Amino acid sequence: MAKKKSNMDTIDWIAFVLVIVGGLNWGLVGFFNYNIVYGLFGTGLMATVTYSLVGLAAVYQIFTKMR
Repeated sequence: MAKKKSNMDTIDWIAFVLVIVGGLNWGLVGFFNYNIVYGLFGTGLMATVTYSLVGLAAVYQIFTKMR
């Protein structure tokens, strides 16, 4: 029987950080009407990629926490 790891793997940490960053960004938008992603990257491709990665990280977190 395989021993379950108690430490998070690299992909888990990346997903965790992206979800936290996404949550903080939504908080900034809600409270101060400031979007840090737009502030850093503008409204172009990098912002779209950032939002896509945050969304994928959230889906990953959902499915890995359900097991």
